[in-house]
Formats: sequence, structure tokens, C-alpha cells
Amino acid sequence: MATIVMERLGRMFISLQQIKEVPRMLTEAAPSMPGTVRDTDVPHFFRERYICSGYRPLNQGWRYYFLSLFQRHNETINVWSHLLAFLIFLVKLGQLTETVDFVADRHSWPLLVVILSSLIYSAISVTAHLLGGKSELCHYTFFFLDYIGVAQYQYGSALGHFYYAVDESLHRRVRGVFMPLAAVLSCLSCLGCCCGKYCNYSLPNWVRKLGQVIPAVLAYLWDSSPVTNRLLSWSAASDDPAMIYHFGQVALFLCCAFFFSFPVQERYFPGRCDFIGQSHQVFHVFVSCCTLCQIHATHLDFVGRRTLYAKLHGSDDAVLFVGQYVLTLAVCTLIAVFILSKVKQKLDLENKSK
Repeated sequence: MATIVMERLGRMFISLQQIKEVPRMLTEAAPSMPGTVRDTDVPHFFRERYICSGYRPLNQGWRYYFLSLFQRHNETINVWSHLLAFLIFLVKLGQLTETVDFVADRHSWPLLVVILSSLIYSAISVTAHLLGGKSELCHYTFFFLDYIGVAQYQYGSALGHFYYAVDESLHRRVRGVFMPLAAVLSCLSCLGCCCGKYCNYSLPNWVRKLGQVIPAVLAYLWDSSPVTNRLLSWSAASDDPAMIYHFGQVALFLCCAFFFSFPVQERYFPGRCDFIGQSHQVFHVFVSCCTLCQIHATHLDFVGRRTLYAKLHGSDDAVLFVGQYVLTLAVCTLIAVFILSKVKQKLDLENKSK
């Protein structure tokens, strides 16, 4: 028995060693790819605190940045974590289409918005982390898109919670204001993130971080209030299968907020987390797991609470809420485009002054 166990452990160790060699093998397979550089070799704007190496050189061809998906650099894990999440969400959508009529059943439309908004934010995040290192303008452009993706996901989360998770008493108190306020908070979150990125040079890091975190926290507290209300009244004897997933998404979001706000690992081990172990990478993993828990919980509520939400929401409510989602997405896009125009003006002035 001991021999069998040792053999299996040996095979596992060999497999882990082979996995660790993948980035090096891929780099050697594409010798024309430029190597990564240190933080001192890229403009200050691109430097992340406590990340000393693994930066991709600027102003390379688009092919280089696309192929860097298979290169070892300090954004590799950020790209792959959300790429894998996107594929998982896509598989989940395919599974749901086998049992849910997303065309004829209007009550299923909020569930569809939850999944589509998850797919959108993860896909845009992959694009931003993969291509945002090409130039300063590209960095602004792709990360502004990322902020749009986050904002529309916030609205999608609010819609799923309000439509399926809300109880009758809370619905009666907030039904006229919940979704409009969720839309406003999503737009404010997008505005705060875009302004924080735009003021990258002129404001201290903690001020920019507050501008990004506070609107997102306010949006989350409001958007998740139906779930919080249910969790506070939840007893261990309850047989509601969705509650464990709701609890999971709340716990995972708190982990997300911590690792997004505090770069713990790289601060105490500068230079050792350049490839793997960064707080933002941990944040990506937690937010992906949080989203997956949310999708599971929303689907279980869709199946198990139909009598309640069909009574609370009229036949046209889903159409109205989906329309508000589209409007929120459009407003966030206009915000990002407006601030991006300011960015272009600033960059043009800098280029002329050189």
C-alpha cells in the first residue's frame, strides 16, 4: 500500500514539474518573441507597486501581444484566470439552454442577463490584461472597456438578486427604486474607475483606490441587499439549496474586496510575486468563483421560487429591467468615451511638448 502511495505521489510531483516548465517551453518555441523587461524599462504609468519584473515591452506589433497569451509575464495569470472563467460560464450557459426557454419565458430573462453580463466582464478583462500593455492609449482604452464590463455586471447582479432572491416585504418597500438606483450606482462605479485611471499621475494611489472602491462597495451593498436580507433570516434547518451558494458568493466577495484593496503578498515579498502570487491574481480567482456561486444561486432561485417571483413581478417587468440594462450599458459607454477623449487630449499635449 505504501509503495502505491509513493508511486502516485512521485507521478504527481513529476506532473507538477512538467506544468512549471510549460511557460519556458512556450517561450523557447517562439524565439522571435521579445523577452520581458524590468519595471525600470517601462514608463512609470505601467508599473505596478512591488512588481519588479515581467513587464512586456511597449509598442510591439499586435501579434506579439496576442501571442503573449502563451508567454510568461506578470499578466499571464490575470489573463488565464478570467479566460478559464469565461469558458466555464459559457459551458454553464450551454447547459441552461437545454432546460430553460430563454426566448418565450420572460421570467428567465434576468437569469440570462446575469450570465451574459458575467461572460462580458470576463471576456473584456482578458482583453484588457492581454492587450493593455501595448501603449498608454491602449492601456486607457482597454481598461475603460474593463470598467464598463464591471459596471454592467453590477447591474446584472442587482437584477438577478432583486428578481429572484427578494422576499415579499423588502420588495414592497423598494420595488419602485431598487433597479433605477442600481443603474445609477453602476454608472457611478464606472465613472469612479475611469476618473481614477485618468488622474493616475495627479492623485496619490490611495485616493484613486478610494474613487474606485467606494462606488463599487456602495453598489454591492445595495445590489446584494435582497440576498443579505435572506441570509439574516436563514436558519440551518432550511432546505433551500440556493442559500449555501448565496452565502458562498458573499464570503467570496469579501475576499475579493480585501485582495483588490491590499496588495499583501507583493508588499511583503517584493519581486517574488512577479509571475504568480499577486493580490490581483488572487482577486481574479475569487471573483470568478463568486460569479459562479451567484449563477448557481440565481438558477436555483429561478427554479425553486417561481411562485413567489411570478407574483411579485408583472409580465412586463423583465422587459423593463432588460431595457434598463441596455440603457445602463449605453450610459457607461458614453462615460468611458468622454473620459477617453480627455485622455487623448492630454496625450496629444504631452507628445507636442516633447
